[in-house]
Amino acid sequence: MTALFTSKAALSLMSAPEGDTLFHLELFPGDVMACGIEITRSNEPPIDQKQTHLEHQNDRANLENSESSQTRIEELGRQRPERFRCVLEEVGFCYSVVMSQLLTEYFVSGFNVILPTVAKDLSIPPATRTWPANAFSLVVSAFLLPSGRMADMYGGYVVYIAGVVWLTVWSIIAGFSRNELMMDLCRALQGLGPAAYLPSGMMLLGTVYRPGPRKNLVFSIYGACAPLGFFVGIFFAGVAGQFLSWGAYFWIGAGLSFSTAVVAYFSIPSDYQERKNVRVKMDWLGTVLISSGLILVVFAITDSAHAPRGWATPYIYTLSIVGVLLLCIAIYVEGWVADAPLLPSDIFAVRYMKPLIIAMFFSFGSLGVFLLYSTYYMTDIMGGTPMQLVAWFTPMALGGCIISTVGGFVLHIVPGTVIIILAGVSWIVAPLLFAIAPVGANYWKYMFFSMICATIGIDASFNVVSIFVSATALGVAV
Repeated sequence: MTALFTSKAALSLMSAPEGDTLFHLELFPGDVMACGIEITRSNEPPIDQKQTHLEHQNDRANLENSESSQTRIEELGRQRPERFRCVLEEVGFCYSVVMSQLLTEYFVSGFNVILPTVAKDLSIPPATRTWPANAFSLVVSAFLLPSGRMADMYGGYVVYIAGVVWLTVWSIIAGFSRNELMMDLCRALQGLGPAAYLPSGMMLLGTVYRPGPRKNLVFSIYGACAPLGFFVGIFFAGVAGQFLSWGAYFWIGAGLSFSTAVVAYFSIPSDYQERKNVRVKMDWLGTVLISSGLILVVFAITDSAHAPRGWATPYIYTLSIVGVLLLCIAIYVEGWVADAPLLPSDIFAVRYMKPLIIAMFFSFGSLGVFLLYSTYYMTDIMGGTPMQLVAWFTPMALGGCIISTVGGFVLHIVPGTVIIILAGVSWIVAPLLFAIAPVGANYWKYMFFSMICATIGIDASFNVVSIFVSATALGVAV
């Protein structure tokens, strides 16, 4: 069936059975081009134009709603949390929580600087000088998980303030130590404070702030307070060691922690009732096994360097074997026995969590080793005074503040994997520069660049880990 079109565009339609040609179009000479168009009747039922139009409208509406929701989420991520009635309350909250990083670094890094002075005054032999420094970190690591569960049970507000007050009390007492045993005991009991306020502080930041630029900035400030605390610690340790008594170092730290406790009491929103209604249980068996195992293993590793026969010394390998067995039993209990394990196995099911934990085990573990032995190197080999150590460690402190602060503005631009790899390479270079430095080496050729690499190694990775873990805990995709 054919319809003829002239250049005047005449049209004739004819009926045809299904599958036959419905009409034929031709343009005759006199037109610029000729073409044939052939339309065949389909066996498909006719399309409902009205239904199609409605479907397009619904798709467009869904797309607009999705874009609107995403925009709203981004806006909420930039706004001040509703629980803060004014800027002053938010500033007080941030000051209280970020001080947890400053206080911890103050009593870790600063004590390494003042340790030679303390050891000389208290007649601590070289074989046991590492214990006043290690006792603090050992207790912190052993009781972090139980303290985190306490925060789940009673709220971050209660546990955080209790930890800061505890640190204040034992810092005052530590300044009056009269022998090695008293100093070791005070340092160990000091460690219970950070063990309480570090996980609860992280929990408070993670729950108060929504994911977004504002949270990234606050976490960057939180991370920046670690190198700031490092500098404050070594500065006051240098001043106390060279111009005052070493006890002043502890009392200054007690003053800082006391001010933190006061501001925290008035500015941190209480979540006690909210957490109490959840009825979370404490895993006491897991607490005993994990804490005991960690303490025994770390004690054996630390003391093996000064034991009479090293690892062949009976009490060294005995304690290490018992500690490893306790940790193995703890893994079984946490994975298959405990109703409310301290370390739920499903946390390791999160993508990238296992390799990240392994990487941070070596990264954060390197920090304590680097600080302790670089201090001894610059004191014993380079002959540095306490105030010279302050100056030599300054690049590490300032670099950490810069990296941590700038990190809040680039975390959404630079992939976290790239940052972690950069941090790992930096940790390889930092101690290596000390190892290859000749006796009498120039500080600017070796130690300065070692400090820069060390601050990249620890501070570049801290922000990534903090954001990742807090977002994972809240069930946010990262």
